[in-house]
Amino acid sequence: MNLVETIRIGLRGVTANRLRSGLTVLGILIGVAAVIVLVAVGNGSSLAVTQSIEKLGTNTLTIRHGSFGPPGSGGQTQFKDLTVADATALMDATVAPDVKSASPVVSSGTTCTFEGTSYDTSVTGTWPSYFEASNNTIASGDYFVNDDVVNSRRTVVLGQTVVDELFGTVDPVGSEIICAGTPFTVTGVLETKGSSGFSDSDDVIIAPLTTVQSHLTGYGSLDSILVQTASADVQEAAQSEVYAILDDRHDTTDTSSRDYQVLNQASLISTVEDTSQVFTVLLGAVAAISLLVGGIGITNIMLVTVTERTREIGIRKAIGASKSAIMGQFLVEATVLSIIGGVLGVLTAILVTRFQIAGTTPVILPISVIGAFGVSVALGLFFGSYPANRAASLRPIEALRHE
Repeated sequence: MNLVETIRIGLRGVTANRLRSGLTVLGILIGVAAVIVLVAVGNGSSLAVTQSIEKLGTNTLTIRHGSFGPPGSGGQTQFKDLTVADATALMDATVAPDVKSASPVVSSGTTCTFEGTSYDTSVTGTWPSYFEASNNTIASGDYFVNDDVVNSRRTVVLGQTVVDELFGTVDPVGSEIICAGTPFTVTGVLETKGSSGFSDSDDVIIAPLTTVQSHLTGYGSLDSILVQTASADVQEAAQSEVYAILDDRHDTTDTSSRDYQVLNQASLISTVEDTSQVFTVLLGAVAAISLLVGGIGITNIMLVTVTERTREIGIRKAIGASKSAIMGQFLVEATVLSIIGGVLGVLTAILVTRFQIAGTTPVILPISVIGAFGVSVALGLFFGSYPANRAASLRPIEALRHE
């Protein structure tokens, strides 16, 4: 019996019981689709978080106030505030040549209103250098300037979400909003950055530092200082310069108990990518279990098929069919089922990933498609080999006696 005849008989066996074959295909379909979709969700989440961090600038350092040393560690006994003077000291080109700018930052949650419409958001007080460091560009209007900071002018720049909530389709530039009882004039609107699924980068109001301190937060410690380095290549050098300056200003005697923390954006992105990769692998491993179950389903169905067709196998062997021909027939059946399930699983996954899942836009990895489909075919061959071998090993006389 030639190969073509073996394949023809195998395909006839698949179509002989359409319901059974359909259920087997469904098991493979679910397994393949689950692997591709869950890996795509993990990959999409990773990209969303990475893009959200990159929107803050890939060549920035964030200095936060507070003790981050281990409990009971020695050294610092009295914490010092993070101040505007600290930010100014970081811009000394002599001791910090790799620092391009340092922007002090304070934030306050508040309610802002415009013509009877209210919206709860956060107001960030800072310097004009903050816009470039945080990759915030103007879509309409203009930034506030250093003179606004010096004179504590009540001017603000709005993110697009705030504009949508307060103004709708009205142009906000030049209008006045009220935040915590204080009127502010809108000078500009920021370009849309979008939401990462975890936070909305457009839900922001940025105002001069002195204005926010005098009307909203008071003159306590800064929340943070955003440092922009000369380039991404000198981040490590700039970080060392920041530590040297602030350790001296804060009288730090033990580096394990600093009263501030420096976050490196590049290191943060690397950490997030590593964590997300582990998360994606775990999701794929969980989904692979369903693909394995689908393979076991092939074994089960093929064993039933062999039992039902024992007499047919005996007749074929009695008239000269070889062991390899019998085995090939059932391997073809198992492989065809897995190929059909794999193809339909890939198509289903492509369809599902066109929609957001849990607030995340899935991003398909080509390797997951190739891997899931390849594994489904391999499972068909692997799990179909035992029933096929069992069928090929039947003795003709015993098979002919089977009822």
